[in-house]
Amino acid sequence: MESKRQQRISRLLQKDLGEIFQHEAGSITRGAMITVTKVHVTRDLSISRVYLSLFGTEDKQALLEKIRDRKNEIKFKLGNRIRHQLRAVPDLEFYEDDSLDYIDNIERLLK
Repeated sequence: MESKRQQRISRLLQKDLGEIFQHEAGSITRGAMITVTKVHVTRDLSISRVYLSLFGTEDKQALLEKIRDRKNEIKFKLGNRIRHQLRAVPDLEFYEDDSLDYIDNIERLLK
């Protein structure tokens, strides 16, 4: 169970990472739409697990690997945004959130 502080930091990171992917990371995304669906922060606030929904691209794994490769650049941009709220920027781990694909598959099966 997450503490109130973890929940607040998760919401802060989700909002700021969403804005970074939407406005500042055009060289990484190259036209793909990226939505930050969830962020989980560890108890010691050192690691944040970021779940992304990827749209508008055929090769989702390649895009996810590109995001993982540019993790330091994204962390730097995030640090500039949250430097007054957090002492240290947590390390970012990116995962694909495939819950929407799962829902689509269930709907297709039900039809």
